[in-house]
Amino acid sequence: MHKKFIALIVATAVAVTGVSASQARAADAGDILGGLAAIALIGAAVKHFSDENKKNTVTHNYNHVYQPPKHHAHPKPAIRPHHVRPLPKHIAKYDLPQRCLRTFKAYSHKRPLLGAGCLNKHYKYSKSLPNQCKVKFWNGKKSRRAYHPGCLRQKGYRVSYR
Repeated sequence: MHKKFIALIVATAVAVTGVSASQARAADAGDILGGLAAIALIGAAVKHFSDENKKNTVTHNYNHVYQPPKHHAHPKPAIRPHHVRPLPKHIAKYDLPQRCLRTFKAYSHKRPLLGAGCLNKHYKYSKSLPNQCKVKFWNGKKSRRAYHPGCLRQKGYRVSYR
């Protein structure tokens, strides 16, 4: 706005100066045309610079609704219902194999025991089992050893069915 006003003042001053100078000398047609050409050039320059400013002016749209940027997250991995994470070693140590749980006729037909030979074969920590839970019985030929599952359960062990 200020630039247009200043350009208008300058153009008017040049026009008035050109007309008054031409009148003082008994102006001829060439001088008048030269003054008008100068005014036209100044007007064209002012218009050109005002058009340039309009191109570079930033317009604000205050009706814009903010939308957060879209994040392209990685797709979720497929759920595998049959996959079970293994227990940490310090906890898995207390899981006894279910295959070692069986009944011995010489001990009892109703109460299962965990066989010592089977545990030695299939359980890594069989040497650390508590001696209080060890059961000895005679099968008719020799003395057998096994572990009582109820006693082991009280000591923190459990039979895992996997």
